[in-house]
Amino acid sequence: MKLGVAFGWHSLTWEELRDLVRHAESLGFDTAYVDGDVSMLGSRREVDVLDGWSVQLALLAATTRIRIASIRLVHHWNAARLAQATATAERIFPGRSHLFASIGERPEDARFGLPTLSPGDRVEWLDESLDAVRALWRGEDVTRKGRFVSLDRARVRPTPPGGALRIEIGARRTRLLGVVARHADVWNINLPPVASRVARASAALARACEGAGRDPARIERRMLVFARVQARPDPDAALGEFRRLNPWFADIPDAEVAPALAVGDAGACRARLAESTLPLGLDLPILDLTGADAAATRVTLDAFPQGNFVD
Repeated sequence: MKLGVAFGWHSLTWEELRDLVRHAESLGFDTAYVDGDVSMLGSRREVDVLDGWSVQLALLAATTRIRIASIRLVHHWNAARLAQATATAERIFPGRSHLFASIGERPEDARFGLPTLSPGDRVEWLDESLDAVRALWRGEDVTRKGRFVSLDRARVRPTPPGGALRIEIGARRTRLLGVVARHADVWNINLPPVASRVARASAALARACEGAGRDPARIERRMLVFARVQARPDPDAALGEFRRLNPWFADIPDAEVAPALAVGDAGACRARLAESTLPLGLDLPILDLTGADAAATRVTLDAFPQGNFVD
């Protein structure tokens, strides 16, 4: 089974990130996820906070095979511009990127003049945006008079082959899972690999798919799994690092989170990854190397020399 890998929280310089993505490509990893839309990270003011879309395009140019993804947050984009940007990337780098989207929740966005809206409003905005984006990809002249998306005969050229690009949506709660059911080709399960919680989210998605007239089995599943290959594993330190990097999982107790982390020597890390993800039926587990420095990142990548963990 192939793997993806995620590099995040601006913990690497551009040069380190570029070299590590190239290394992941040489090992056979399927997709590299990098930092997405962000205005400012309050706890990291002294490091470069690079624009995710610019980095995605630069990495596509710096590599030849590996797919590159970074998340688009709905309040950062006009729907027509988003359709145009993604269609342009597909024209220049065919088959190597897709639209990965969600709603975001960083309070620092307000410092950049971005709108502050409730999660429910952002879900509605994303739903309207993806409806418009899909119509624009089909080559239509698109007019929309929605609550959040207003277009007047907008048109995108070129359009992607077949009039569509794959859409991946990060979600775990009921309302956003409804958007997954209506629009997504890929569900990025925004949870750690805790079987009981994934089962509840899967059931909610199945209900949403029933209402949308879709078969949930036709939606691929991806998930980030916190991974660290360490000669001297320190589970307590790893749990603390996970908590610092993933504050949105504060509602999940340590007793559930700790067993879901893939931490240990190379063999133990591979075994834990398989144990936690294979029962979930994932199409692409993603090694979450967010926050790791360049040396630690390379050590973990090298534990997966074929870019997979199950033949």
